[in-house]
Amino acid sequence: MAVLLGGLPAFGDSLKRTEGAWSVVFDQATDRYGHAIMGNVPEWGRLCLSNGDEQVCVTLSKDSVFEDMDPRLFDVDQDGEPEAVVVESKLGLGAALVIYDLQDGSLKRTANPNIGTRFRWLAPIGVADFNGDGDMDVAYVDRPHLAKTLRVWTYRDRGLTEIASIKGVTNHSIGEDFITSSIRTCDGLPEMILNDARRRNIVSVFFEDGKLTYKDLGRYHGPDSVITPPKC
Repeated sequence: MAVLLGGLPAFGDSLKRTEGAWSVVFDQATDRYGHAIMGNVPEWGRLCLSNGDEQVCVTLSKDSVFEDMDPRLFDVDQDGEPEAVVVESKLGLGAALVIYDLQDGSLKRTANPNIGTRFRWLAPIGVADFNGDGDMDVAYVDRPHLAKTLRVWTYRDRGLTEIASIKGVTNHSIGEDFITSSIRTCDGLPEMILNDARRRNIVSVFFEDGKLTYKDLGRYHGPDSVITPPKC
């Protein structure tokens, strides 16, 4: 599943994703953080998650924003209902990956640590059981313009634990309003499709013998070449 390669509503007062009866919305566009890493996409001050019967919202404090271009819906805890998976950034601490779960009329928040420095961002790839152990994992590129490090965190018991990382890949360039990564399944296990560090080639990153490895899939010819990579 592609994380983001177009098809979003026009940027404006809100940004919405739906999956069946479920929806997640970013609204209250703001420039109070002022990173402007995502081109014309604004930062956001509020998130609302709805299951069709009830809607619950979280409004961030003045020192935080949703620094993201796609409010994603994934069933991370495998209970049959999706959670919101988003990027949340804090003044002085940079970005963190955050999961919001609608439970009993409130939003339960799970997050990994912030990167630790202002204006340091992460670009999500998606959610899957990447290592085949039965638990869902969340993958992103940590600082896609600087560190260029893919990190995989497993979700278990309402917590996130990093299980693997690999350097030398990216899925975003400064000012782009899209993320160039996707997920495909080969030989029964998901592979992450993104760019090498120089954005010259497409690469596939996957688990082998419990560790992340990657292979070259050929030249990068723009976002479409990541949406529809060569066959396994």
